[in-house]
Amino acid sequence: MPTAATNDLIEGLVTDLTPARRSAVFGRLSLGAGAGALVAIAATALWLGPRPDLAVAAALPSFWIKAAYTLVAAVAGLLAVERLSRPGGRAAAGTRLAALAFLAVVVLAAGQMAAGMEDGRPMFLGRSAEYCPFAIFALALPVLAGTVWAMRGLGPTRPVAAGLGAGLFAGAVASFVYSFSCAERSIPFLASWYTLGIVLAGLAGLAAGRAGLLRW
Repeated sequence: MPTAATNDLIEGLVTDLTPARRSAVFGRLSLGAGAGALVAIAATALWLGPRPDLAVAAALPSFWIKAAYTLVAAVAGLLAVERLSRPGGRAAAGTRLAALAFLAVVVLAAGQMAAGMEDGRPMFLGRSAEYCPFAIFALALPVLAGTVWAMRGLGPTRPVAAGLGAGLFAGAVASFVYSFSCAERSIPFLASWYTLGIVLAGLAGLAAGRAGLLRW
């Protein structure tokens, strides 16, 4: 049982504590995740390079659907990570936004599959299904490392949930970066293999949380 002296000590330690300002939390997260994103961009440029038809692709709706899905997922991840970086924080808003983005792209994918006059298998697998999610996962690792560093300096009290959120955020950022190298145009490909890459990064973040890397 805590003694009165212990209670007084705890009270004295927390009396002057105030929650970190939201701008300070976003600033630290931007620093860590931004550094990781720069590494991912450099790795993409050196390893994969931009798609050769980027200027032509930018005129196609599929290019912007891909960019919008991954960018919205990244924003949702950032909202979740910002909340989970605080004591007792929960990621409700980010989770809802991510779910809506995924639902929208699934509906678009189903519509494209239904309207297709050809076998749906090539539309689903594309030409890079065997490495797309793993490339996204690899590019997510530096973003995840930077995000974990940032969150450790804040106040996450649910390390497993925080790790999962950090991983999904990192995967979404990596998928956005990767989209500028990927020549796939199919929305079913986007809904499946891009999402798988994001989930793999989320599992890596979950493992980091379980391993205690987000304890402060």
